[in-house]
Amino acid sequence: MSIPKSSYNRGKYFEDWKVGDEFVTASRTITEWDIMQFACWSGDFNPLHTDEEFAKKTPAGGRIAHGLLVLCIGTGLANQTLAFEGMTVALLETSARYTGMVRAGDTIRAVVKVTDKRDTKKYKDRGIITFDWAVYNQRDESVCEARWVL
Repeated sequence: MSIPKSSYNRGKYFEDWKVGDEFVTASRTITEWDIMQFACWSGDFNPLHTDEEFAKKTPAGGRIAHGLLVLCIGTGLANQTLAFEGMTVALLETSARYTGMVRAGDTIRAVVKVTDKRDTKKYKDRGIITFDWAVYNQRDESVCEARWVL
């Protein structure tokens, strides 16, 4: 079953993606509210994220955002480009490596690159694309590197 072309499917089709394609998302500033809401939603109240006095005594030197929060916001920024809208059938695999710290007040953006593309063995009308991406802060420092297989 192929995905019908319609006005809802504004994303790029499999055949539109090329290995080496790259795009940069919009930016977003991480807020105190983001960090505390993520702690509430996830149940992760690690004092590194929620207790400034505790966090000051750690190598971080103060409170930082959850790594998964940064990953989630990076994913959201990529999806806001509409490149995937109505076109992705499934997320098959994801991985992430955290390379820096994000604090309230930092502004992040993602850079997404197609690193592999192949037809599926099971479905002739579908394909699998690997995207390597990184989240950068306002100082152009990498804070998260990730991979999606879609």
